[in-house]
Amino acid sequence: MRIDILTLFPEMFEGVLHTSMLGRAAERGILEFHTHNIRDYSLSKHKNTDDYAFGGGAGMVMTPQPVFDCMEAVLEGGSAKRILMTPRGKKLTTELAREIAGEERLVILAGHYEGLDERISELIDEEISIGDYVLTGGELPAMVLADCVSRFIPGVLGCSFSAEDESFSADGLLEYPQYTRPADFRGRKVPEVLLNGNHAEIAKWRRRQALIKTRQMRPDLLEGARLTKEDIAFLKELEDRGE
Repeated sequence: MRIDILTLFPEMFEGVLHTSMLGRAAERGILEFHTHNIRDYSLSKHKNTDDYAFGGGAGMVMTPQPVFDCMEAVLEGGSAKRILMTPRGKKLTTELAREIAGEERLVILAGHYEGLDERISELIDEEISIGDYVLTGGELPAMVLADCVSRFIPGVLGCSFSAEDESFSADGLLEYPQYTRPADFRGRKVPEVLLNGNHAEIAKWRRRQALIKTRQMRPDLLEGARLTKEDIAFLKELEDRGE
């Protein structure tokens, strides 16, 4: 997959996109990252990319000309799924990331200042938010989206099951607790079920722990989770015990 990022601060992406798993995937040709400085496309004398909002109000607004010209130059008659990172967008979820991972090419626009001229929305296929809060710019959300989507590209992760068998998996539950060596650390022991080699019992324990964690930390997720009859019975048992 090729990912192009339109931003006023391309230097912010260097460390994120070229280290760890993303960097290795790029080296192997699985991912291809390109950052583009919107300011380079400004036609104003001082390379301005913002101006005061019509009608007044606090803050500056990104002007359409540099963004339009940058987007047109990046696409050069080609096509891509064009995404704007904005607090008003659709919330990023595992399902949405998996869907986007099926695209051949993404163009991510990272806005800045108080907002963007509304006419810029004509360039966009989808608006996405990483949460109900406001940041100083769209650069960090763009990094989050690139990382999240990349995990569903075949070959990016070391294990083909890693993207599924973790928090916010396909079942909609939080991840079960994980342990590694030593089995006894300062008197804190790993649950015995994980040491006995009985894979059926381990799977059952992990499922129940995922249910417990989700109920404790994000009970709202249970409404949309894929629960079996056994899951529902177990949750009812926890409720009856007041846990």
